[in-house]
Amino acid sequence: MATRRYAMSYMVEHKRKFDDLKFNIENIDQLKRKSNGGNSILFSFPPREERLYIDKAEELYKDQAAFIDLAKLLVDFIDDEGWEAFEEYYKTMASSPHKVFHDDEAPETDLFDMIVSNIETASKKGRIPFLLRTGCLYGTGIENQNILEHKTVMALPTPLVIFYPSSIQDGNLSFLNCKSASKYRCTLIK
Repeated sequence: MATRRYAMSYMVEHKRKFDDLKFNIENIDQLKRKSNGGNSILFSFPPREERLYIDKAEELYKDQAAFIDLAKLLVDFIDDEGWEAFEEYYKTMASSPHKVFHDDEAPETDLFDMIVSNIETASKKGRIPFLLRTGCLYGTGIENQNILEHKTVMALPTPLVIFYPSSIQDGNLSFLNCKSASKYRCTLIK
């Protein structure tokens, strides 16, 4: 019964949200004005409905978008290091674990670098970059804001679309229903 209720909520809301998304993608000049110079769209949806929204985006934008699955990138990042090396490094960095995933001072490629590189590659191929499964960033120290305000993202010819599992409670946006969102330089589709 609960699954059916979520599917019904999705069906009622998805058309409006995807219409808003299309409008914002097609009107980048207006997007930049609305988002204080930002070049991104935060596409909010209930976390339990993530699969439904991803499936619909893949259907609607299959010929225009590059879908970047952050959960897959996280696994690839760990696989590149090897589990044992990753585990050892993570334990060594116990006092600042976020540096494992995003450290501007480290010469090695980290998860954040991989994300930005995938966004840049998508853009060079003429695709709209869509970041999916962003919930896996929780606890990595990589904030959506780090991505939104990166110089590569700000200079894209098309907007970056970030799928943002969240809820709105008392007018406040909460990432994964538990972490207050900051004031992003982007357009919010809620």
